[in-house]
Amino acid sequence: MRHLLRFLRHRRHSHSPPALCLVRKAHYKAPKAASPPSPPKPPKKPQSFSFHEHTWEDPYSWMSNLNDKVAMRHMDVYMEQEEKYTEAVMSDTERLQSKLQTEMASRLAFDLSTPPLRWGPWLYYRRVEEGKQYPVLCRRLASLNEEFISHKSPSAGFDFTSGKRIEQKLLDYNQEAERFGGYAYEELSEVSPDHRFLAYTMYDKDNDYFRLSVRNLNSGALCSKPQADRVSNLAWAKDGQALLYVVTDQNRRPYRIYCSMIGSTDDDIMLLEESDESVYLNIRNTKDFRFVTVHMFSTTSSKVFLINAADPFSGLTLVWECEGIAHCIVEHHHGNLYLFTDAAKGGQPVDYHYLLRTPLDAFTSPRIWENVFNHDPDLVVEDIDFSDKHMVLISREGQNLRLCSVSLPLPSRKGAVSLEELRPYFLPLPKYVSRISPGPNYDYYSSTMRFTISSPVMPDAVVDYDLSNGKWSIVQQQNILHERTRILYGTSSLSRISEENSNTKPLDSTNEVSFDDHLLWNDLSEFYACEQYNVSSYDGVTVPLTVVYSRKNKKEVQNPGLLHVHGAYGELLDKRWRSELKSLLDRGWVVAYADVRGGGGGGKKWHHDGRRTKKSNSIKDYISCAKYLVEKDIVHENKLAGWGYSAGGLLIASAINSCPDLFRAAVLKVPFLDPTNTLLYPILPLTAVDYEEFGYPGDIDDFRSILKYSPYDNIPKDVLYPAVFISSSFNTRFGVWEAAKWVARVRERTFYDPKRPVLLNLTTDIVEENRYLQCKESALETAFLIKVMES
Repeated sequence: MRHLLRFLRHRRHSHSPPALCLVRKAHYKAPKAASPPSPPKPPKKPQSFSFHEHTWEDPYSWMSNLNDKVAMRHMDVYMEQEEKYTEAVMSDTERLQSKLQTEMASRLAFDLSTPPLRWGPWLYYRRVEEGKQYPVLCRRLASLNEEFISHKSPSAGFDFTSGKRIEQKLLDYNQEAERFGGYAYEELSEVSPDHRFLAYTMYDKDNDYFRLSVRNLNSGALCSKPQADRVSNLAWAKDGQALLYVVTDQNRRPYRIYCSMIGSTDDDIMLLEESDESVYLNIRNTKDFRFVTVHMFSTTSSKVFLINAADPFSGLTLVWECEGIAHCIVEHHHGNLYLFTDAAKGGQPVDYHYLLRTPLDAFTSPRIWENVFNHDPDLVVEDIDFSDKHMVLISREGQNLRLCSVSLPLPSRKGAVSLEELRPYFLPLPKYVSRISPGPNYDYYSSTMRFTISSPVMPDAVVDYDLSNGKWSIVQQQNILHERTRILYGTSSLSRISEENSNTKPLDSTNEVSFDDHLLWNDLSEFYACEQYNVSSYDGVTVPLTVVYSRKNKKEVQNPGLLHVHGAYGELLDKRWRSELKSLLDRGWVVAYADVRGGGGGGKKWHHDGRRTKKSNSIKDYISCAKYLVEKDIVHENKLAGWGYSAGGLLIASAINSCPDLFRAAVLKVPFLDPTNTLLYPILPLTAVDYEEFGYPGDIDDFRSILKYSPYDNIPKDVLYPAVFISSSFNTRFGVWEAAKWVARVRERTFYDPKRPVLLNLTTDIVEENRYLQCKESALETAFLIKVMES
């Protein structure tokens, strides 16, 4: 693929002293106001398409002809024109951009080290060396450094008292960047259970796939094998002597499982090949490393097999199968298998996950699985994690998340139990928690688990939770107000901080947080308010809406607002505190989040009611939330902007097509804007999940639905469109041509207003890995929003 992007370059301005001249006052003429720049006009090359007896014309389809050298030369010229147009339109905001970038950079955590994670005898952590772009993965023996004060102490990881080097560098990602053309992006990273090897995959940008490498942690050298391309999954076997990995075909479908014996010169052995192009493979270790689970799934069925990790060549044993695609996680604990799934029950689909149990040595066929918990409509289990003696549940009651632990083994008597019977310990959480993410809890035999707690009004908090007694400690959380990061392991008095930031009191089932508990978090709710609303959509369905604003700038009729959305793949909307949004909040903006159908947080039905032929529900839900903000005077009627990433960009663009006067501006990040052509004629490989989400064009009902919601195919004529800022890149499944085509057609069909520009901004792939370039991009977006709202 030919890259049209260039690295962000610094513009240089030369200021020559004005020529000395004498003029008579009577002849003086005021300079004319500079005329606004004109947007570029790419060439139109109409081409007709027909499908399902429907014919349409696309004048800009040439932009996606990557193999046409003439078309790509035109695209080069057009992209350069777009870049110059964006620079010209935004030239009057350069001082504002500089100020915003300084603000945002000052809020970045100065220390990017991760708190050490204990696994067996080792403490693992990542740190960033001064002047380096990428981190270094390190470890220390806990026995040599029981009180881990900081990765900087002792200096350079050398303890002069004992005369021992206590830090071991495992992997320097700066060196990996040299191997992969200046770009280091890791997808998978797994240390072997014997702590001797590290298996990891790095993105090969030139070939657009992930490459597997294995490194010997004792010598630091790369192993000669396995070295494989297009790797999507990893799992260790034989206590670290063997590695199982999954590779994908040319269409990115995981279809083969290989086993490689570490240190052997023999070829890797293929354990399984799935020839059915509709079936996908996924592997993972159980927490105790006794088994490797193989999940084989398609749109019509799901199956789970076990591979004995002690003998990976002994074959696969089927332990679970069901109709339809289902989420299936199998764990092993002391002779029992546990299955966490959302599969249909008795042929009837369910809208929640549940936990099943069966003896490992069960001889019945098919295997009999029993429910662990009684069904409680008020208790929705979102996630489960296991250790040797405890099980942790992340649950949801309405919009409130909870986190608790119960002791294992569970009662051996048959029949389901209620959660209350198991006397759970509940972690006291702050208000408005939007996500609880389990940390990399590798140590199966540890009583401590790590979690990240997220909230719209609190920087992410990394918490260690002692499952045996309910004691918890905040080990890392940035303090935005003082522009510093509180790191438990970076203080000189470990015991004092642990006492201040811990709680040993088990809570009751109401999970109420006391005033003292609330003070333990770096919560910003004293300065930023968070309010939750239930918005009635067009069909009466209630849509959750979260609103955040500065208490210093209380809600006023004149407040501008930014409404976020994603609404696809059943994924939770990212409502975490983002420090760059503080620049808007402190300037009186309202930041809101619409949890529309198609996204996560509302069960499987909530997701299914916003996909394929029901995708319009997602769009209408978003419009309903936008109207609510305006009608309730939360946001000024002419100062509402939308913000969406990828599939969220599709929803906002479709909402603008339906109600162009509802929005004043929009920011679309690598948006999906041309689903008709992308789904029908994919240039980059798509997966079955993409078609399940947006519709399969071969199905006539899906095709008609796609045509109705497609942003590119439904741009209204002769209307005043809001200002739009689009960021796109070639390093996305939805190529830059989608954004370029949409921008060209919007300008062609709608009225041109220089105060409402439609801008296309091309970002470089390096932005993702460079925090300061991220600040530059965020400052540009923020300056755009402020500019168009104040114009």
